Amino acid sequence: MLFIAGLVVSGLTAFPLEAELDALSIWLGIDPAVPPAVYSGGRWWIATVALGVRETNANYPFIAYGTDWLAFAHLVIAVAFIGPMRDPVRNLWVVTFGLIACAAVIPFALIAGQVRGIPFYWRLIDCSFGVIGAILLLWARRCIVRLAVVEAGPAR
Repeated sequence: MLFIAGLVVSGLTAFPLEAELDALSIWLGIDPAVPPAVYSGGRWWIATVALGVRETNANYPFIAYGTDWLAFAHLVIAVAFIGPMRDPVRNLWVVTFGLIACAAVIPFALIAGQVRGIPFYWRLIDCSFGVIGAILLLWARRCIVRLAVVEAGPAR
């Protein structure tokens, strides 16, 4: 359930990126009228991303359609994980699929992030989603395997 909730939250928060970045900027004391170069570290990165999203949405709003599809994908993938909740043993493959996806997050974030100029510390934050998801799914997988043994009953 926690894994599903994470996917749903990730999906829903991918829709209002500009509003979320504006709120985060206010919370961090970032003035949108000031160039990002004035800031450093994480504040510089948030200011840079907020500016990029603001300018992109103002000039090319159709680009946000890509993040809308990203959000949609998170929500659809979350639905797949209802299967293991309803019939865990039969749907163990969904958990295995999730583990593969979590493992793939790490090289993807490190490689694509490098290509796209994402700061290394931010790529590590992205990698942490794969690690945390894998921890949750490994625990679920272990529970499902134990359940399968119990359902199979004693060996004859």
